[in-house]
Amino acid sequence: MTMRRVEGADAAFLASETPEWLFHVSALQIVDPTDAPEFGFATFRRLFEQRLHLIPQFRWRLVEAPLRIGWSFLVDDPDFDLDHHLHQIALARPGDREQLGRLVGDLVSRPIDRRLPLWEAWFIEGLEGGHVAVLTKVHHSIIDGQSGVDVAAALYDLTPEPAPLREPPPYEPLPVPSSLEIAARNGIKTMMLPLQAARLGRQMLEQGVAAVPMTFGRRRAARPFEAPRTPFNGQLSPHRCFASASLSIELVKEVKGATGVKVNDVVMGVCSGALRSYLQSVDALPDRSLVAQVPVSTRTEATRSHVGTHVGSMFVSLATDIHDPLGRLRAVRESAEAGKRLRGTLAAHGELGFTDALPPSLFGVAARMWSRAHLDAHSPPVYNVIISNVAGPSVDFYIAGARNVSMFPMGPLLYGGGLNITVFSNGSTLDVGVVTCRELVPDPWPLADRFAPALDELAAAVLPPRRRPRRSSRSGVAR
Repeated sequence: MTMRRVEGADAAFLASETPEWLFHVSALQIVDPTDAPEFGFATFRRLFEQRLHLIPQFRWRLVEAPLRIGWSFLVDDPDFDLDHHLHQIALARPGDREQLGRLVGDLVSRPIDRRLPLWEAWFIEGLEGGHVAVLTKVHHSIIDGQSGVDVAAALYDLTPEPAPLREPPPYEPLPVPSSLEIAARNGIKTMMLPLQAARLGRQMLEQGVAAVPMTFGRRRAARPFEAPRTPFNGQLSPHRCFASASLSIELVKEVKGATGVKVNDVVMGVCSGALRSYLQSVDALPDRSLVAQVPVSTRTEATRSHVGTHVGSMFVSLATDIHDPLGRLRAVRESAEAGKRLRGTLAAHGELGFTDALPPSLFGVAARMWSRAHLDAHSPPVYNVIISNVAGPSVDFYIAGARNVSMFPMGPLLYGGGLNITVFSNGSTLDVGVVTCRELVPDPWPLADRFAPALDELAAAVLPPRRRPRRSSRSGVAR
């Protein structure tokens, strides 16, 4: 590859990373090797050897600007060594979900080594039932939810028999650029910043005028900094905890059909019910509704294969102040629709963002000042929870012949929001990954175990008795 400048949100992710704000995304896969007797770490490693050329960003190394002033570049790593990225570890008996959750929490608490290409994978043995777990961590600057699905498609198969591959092409990295060359390239872009800043100022004025009707009135969109304080909000630490749940896609679709909403609305309604139930159990349910920050993919057909982040965001009221589950679902849908209208209006008046008009170092300074001033604890919550829903495959897939049982995604925490819920559609289930800040929510399993009952509650409210299931699915790391 030629030098690739890291720009926009990707540059901000790199510059803003602190011990408390780690900008990598992760996924935990549970694999059943029963019908793949040769499956093991050596087979897993060989899979990466054969297919790594299909994921070029996994061999890109970060080259930072001199004194970290300006934009970084991604270049082929001339010293790439797969063994620096693949790790093998085992749980002690009994290898249950709580043990796995603690290990995963510890592993995702660690920053990715920036001296190497920005990813790593852990092959975890010793799970109960003979299962194996694979934890993958990738920096957000080279991947987002949708492109992560494409990475999985390159690595894994839709049948137990791996697809035949041609011999990988030779890896021929170009020389790493010098600091002088990086400074020269950044100099040209720096000269364009005043023009970009002027464009951004004009755009923000236009967007503000256009958004006024949508930020007031009964059907207004939810806004940042209007979320109530909850146990999820406070000063973030570097420590993370993990838990998981799995839900029936069939049941989610039945609720969708009975109510005329979208699958994503049902997902948000389930999250709302689980959060409401959990907060009631700890006597901490606010009178006002919780507010979710919801990532929205901005990828188009033209940018589908682009490396990096193509994600915007909107804010959605979760209607946790409403007792009736159907009333909550309708209120969540109304808020989501208002958020989409607002986002569409803003996009119609330009997509230039702060990350396009300011040097990345400013975001780094702002992030460090925020953390050192403990604004996570002292400022009004920006939101209560991040909720993301990623569309995955509708069929089973396989890792070196072993069937993938579950795929639990994990997103980052920031701005005093100590809870991230990410949902991934995986064959016949929706797999839910829950990440919390350990100092705020030290045990996320009581929350994770409320997702299936929340879906059952919603189904009971909208489906005829003969169609109601006994139980949607059980929570946990395997099914």
